[in-house]
Amino acid sequence: MTDPILASLPAGYRALVIGASGGIGQALASVLEEDENCAEVVGLSRRKDGLDITSDNSVAAAASRLSGEFHLIVCATGGLTIDGAGPEKSLKQVSGEAMMKQFALNAVGPALVIKHFAPMLARRERALMAFLSARVGSIGDNRLGGWISYRASKAALNQIVRTASIELVRTHPLAVLVPLHPGTVATSLSEAYAGSHPRTSPPESARQMLGVLDGLSPSDSGCFFAYDGTPIVW
Repeated sequence: MTDPILASLPAGYRALVIGASGGIGQALASVLEEDENCAEVVGLSRRKDGLDITSDNSVAAAASRLSGEFHLIVCATGGLTIDGAGPEKSLKQVSGEAMMKQFALNAVGPALVIKHFAPMLARRERALMAFLSARVGSIGDNRLGGWISYRASKAALNQIVRTASIELVRTHPLAVLVPLHPGTVATSLSEAYAGSHPRTSPPESARQMLGVLDGLSPSDSGCFFAYDGTPIVW
């Protein structure tokens, strides 16, 4: 028998992965399915379920099709290059239209996920909810500039999660809600920008992030962590 991946969750916990068709989302679902302590892994995605997280109606409809409580919800959605528009290298390249798409996918979408799915978290037992953020969303850690729309959208995501965590504790006192930086992962999102920088495989990143979540307490809710468990400055 292997050690449980999420030992801090109740036996027979239920997990939900939103964005389960992406590189990291698929890896998260696969790793969770290996956990003998996990009774069920539910996956939602645009590709398989038609879920559009930028649409309030679509997210609401997806949530309405599910029943029961979840002990783990991970939102593994996001985009760096959207409709052919990649991250800007300078202010001259900022496009209002491209920036709005970044905010819609990376910030508004997760806010809608919290709105419709956070109420499905277990109320009387430990529960975890995480969102894929990025270290470049840190304002205090920004030393290089560039990537304005993506940085700003991830900073907005962090603020959304932080604010939601304050409200969530009133109804779910044992819950932990956090943004997580997955590291530089070998997916299509990072392929064009990684250069010679080493990339982690999606399964390894998934295991690392789940390990971080396993060790967090309710007092950590609303904080920003990297895949190795280190806090990231806002």
